[in-house]
Amino acid sequence: MVGSVLMWVAVAGLVTCSIFLFLVLLGAWRFRRAGRTAAAAPQSLPAASVLKPVHGMEPHLQENLESFFRQDYPQYEIVFGARHGDDPALRVVDELRRRYPQVPVRVVLAGEPQRPNAKVCTLEKMLAEVAHPYLVISDSDVRVTPGYLREVMTPLLDERVGLVTCLYRGVPAGGLWSRLEALGMSVEMASGVLVANLMEGMRFALGPTMALRKDRLAEVGGFEALADYCADDYVLGHRIHAAGHQVVLSHHAIDHFSLNTSLAGSLAHQARWMKSTRYSRPRGHLGTGLTFAMPFGILGLVAGILLGHTLLGAAVLGV
Repeated sequence: MVGSVLMWVAVAGLVTCSIFLFLVLLGAWRFRRAGRTAAAAPQSLPAASVLKPVHGMEPHLQENLESFFRQDYPQYEIVFGARHGDDPALRVVDELRRRYPQVPVRVVLAGEPQRPNAKVCTLEKMLAEVAHPYLVISDSDVRVTPGYLREVMTPLLDERVGLVTCLYRGVPAGGLWSRLEALGMSVEMASGVLVANLMEGMRFALGPTMALRKDRLAEVGGFEALADYCADDYVLGHRIHAAGHQVVLSHHAIDHFSLNTSLAGSLAHQARWMKSTRYSRPRGHLGTGLTFAMPFGILGLVAGILLGHTLLGAAVLGV
């Protein structure tokens, strides 16, 4: 009896996983079929301020930050934000600003955060120092190509577009756990985003890149309205969409480094992601349990052994 119930659960789970896989393939095909937005002429591209919060040294930090100094873009500045002036990441910033004197750089010291989301508290202080009306918010563990700014800014020339965000490839910083987490970024995260884009369109943003205008940010309450949320990227994109503006998923993919090199660090990071999804998209979080095939396959193998049909269980696991 128990074996039969477990087998039915396993088969049902593999069916839902197969449906999800079909939706992923359909979403990827539709996304690729849409094609890239043609890059705008340089003279039509607006001046932009890149907001880059930093907090301590990270693997590959210099190479990541340097990629933003090498943008093929007519006019932009980079605004760095740190809590204190002795943050070691600012030494890297000083070296890069000397190496690339043609790129305007500002450094904002935000102090200790007064609200739960420290990054957003820093961004709020940084916003007061920007020189341009177009903003590109990007994390410090991101590396981009020289065409990045041109591609993410072009859709914003359309007045209907309120925010542009990017898919990202996971890049390991070193070690097995970092590699596994990077694989999850590239496959699991991207799959979920493409299916959401297919089913309902983009109604959220991804934190490694969020490009928008200052007036659109002010319209949804500014950074202050995000400071109590862990998933500030999701909330910002959701509010931009709710305000009647389009959220565009750019065809420009970026590299996002997986910095957790230990099992404990990786599990804590995964738990944080899952918690933010549970509160942001509760139905989607519940449905996530129906997309992981391996647990259902193992359950099928156990059920097959209990039923005395080991080959059947092995076949379910094989599927």
